Amino acid sequence: MKKIALLAYNGELMCFAHVMLYALDLDKKGYEVKVVIEGSATKLITELAVPDAPFSQLFNQIKAKGLLTCICQACSQKMGTFDEAQKQGLEIVGDMQGHPSIDTFLEEGYEIISF
Repeated sequence: MKKIALLAYNGELMCFAHVMLYALDLDKKGYEVKVVIEGSATKLITELAVPDAPFSQLFNQIKAKGLLTCICQACSQKMGTFDEAQKQGLEIVGDMQGHPSIDTFLEEGYEIISF
């Protein structure tokens, strides 16, 4: 099975919506998928938690399917969403100077795609 790690950095909602669509599509087609929220994309988790917000259903789907692997500790702190990440029960990772290390994914055989 092919393994794909999607790293979302861009805080533009339409860009992140595509990351979520790609994750769901790849998962449906049998890929092992992990989504990591980094950079300014960490600011999106607050608006995506609002039930009627655009793309909130996609966000809930990737969380429910276990595709949302983690959110960056340092970036969520910088963007002011660290507490929201905790509230949502998201895994917060900062094993590389406050950021998730991609080495972990590479060691596990994941292809890295960043947005």
